[in-house]
Amino acid sequence: MDGIHNLWLFIVSGLLLNMLPGPDSLLIIGRSASQGFKAGSTAALGIGTGTLIHIFAAAFGLSAILATSATAFTIIKYIGAAYLLYMAISMLRTSEENTEAERKFSTSIVYSRIFRQGFLTNVLNPKIALFFLAFMPQFIDPAVEDKALSFIILGLIFNINGMLWCHFLAVVSAYAGKKVKQNKKITQFLTWGASGLFGYFGIRLAFID
Repeated sequence: MDGIHNLWLFIVSGLLLNMLPGPDSLLIIGRSASQGFKAGSTAALGIGTGTLIHIFAAAFGLSAILATSATAFTIIKYIGAAYLLYMAISMLRTSEENTEAERKFSTSIVYSRIFRQGFLTNVLNPKIALFFLAFMPQFIDPAVEDKALSFIILGLIFNINGMLWCHFLAVVSAYAGKKVKQNKKITQFLTWGASGLFGYFGIRLAFID
């Protein structure tokens, strides 16, 4: 492909990188296990939309601001960390009453909230923006004139691969969730575990340089 080299290596590397655990994967697993595949898929689509923001930001140089401006990076970092901690606390406050109340809202409202969670979890993570800046140029010919186009093509390939993996996670998690839903102790344990992991990711994000 013109302007792009070692595409096969990029695809394989992208798949492996998408498989690494993080807050995005955790959100999909949690939503799928507790609310089914459609909820997990909605979270994945929100994450994919957030990734598109990072792709176009990297393609047009906006992500370079995060790489060169300590202030901009710090602001986004703390907002993202605060959001992850907010999600951790929200999960701890979840109860049967809250779940029952949520069912009274329309399905579109519930899914729009899940989509928004996925989007914000992804787009407020400055590490993803820096990842695109560091990773993609390795597969773009320095001599090509339209580097932005090459960035976008590679980014879309990466995002499609990510969506395939995310939906695989949603399918597996939804199936596993059906097996454990009837056991309240296991459900409570998983909720506390997921909450703890979101808290961990939030704290880790807050303290990265």
